[in-house]
Amino acid sequence: MRIRSVVVDDEPLARRSILRFLSGHTDVDIVAECGDGESAISSIVGKKPDLVFLDVRMPEVDGFEVVKRIGADSMPVTIFVTAYDRFALRAFDANALDYLLKPFRRERFERALARAMRRIVEKSHGDGVRCLLALLEENTRDRQRFVDRLPASQNGRIIFVKTSEIDWIEAEGNYLRLHAGAQTYEIRETLMGLEGKLDPDEFLRIHRSTLVNSRRIREVQPWFHGHHLVMLENGAKLRMSRYQAAAARRLGFLRHRG
Repeated sequence: MRIRSVVVDDEPLARRSILRFLSGHTDVDIVAECGDGESAISSIVGKKPDLVFLDVRMPEVDGFEVVKRIGADSMPVTIFVTAYDRFALRAFDANALDYLLKPFRRERFERALARAMRRIVEKSHGDGVRCLLALLEENTRDRQRFVDRLPASQNGRIIFVKTSEIDWIEAEGNYLRLHAGAQTYEIRETLMGLEGKLDPDEFLRIHRSTLVNSRRIREVQPWFHGHHLVMLENGAKLRMSRYQAAAARRLGFLRHRG
């Protein structure tokens, strides 16, 4: 499928950077290039693109105002672009798929674009995929208290990831990234929401953005300022917050002190 895209930024140099990164993707068509919020609204409403790269800070009508006037539910898949990281949380609150912080490298851009393409493919399947995922999740809850498989949408398909095969889980925006051996999967879920579905005897919260499969932990090493490093069997090194030490002691990884 071909992806119709709109690029919105009040800085011509920033627009050219995005267009240069997109130039190697023959399946992406640029249907509009906008330098202000008003023309962005007209282009999004009139041309109905699949994907929008939307600058946050623009004079008069900024990126958030564009979303507000069109309606978050009516926006195409949106990747916010800005030089100010303090807008990150507001971007995700506005249903942004991803957030690019200027200046960004091609590798980071490609990750955002790949995620957008997956979302667009999923949306093209309409409510069918979403309803099926909801039904699968509901049936899983009916069968057992904790899930042993997680459905992840990937290129229009539903991939079932066994929780026993997951090494660790990291939060990134409003998505979670599941690391299972050499494979990585993404699901739209909060870390707190997923934590309640996983067996606490198997998965341990070691950081506000990290869950780890306790059966994959090789050792725990002291680190700076009361923090620890969690070493996994596959060689991964994860930082454990000192505020999660009580949870670690519960599974016997750290000796109780005091």
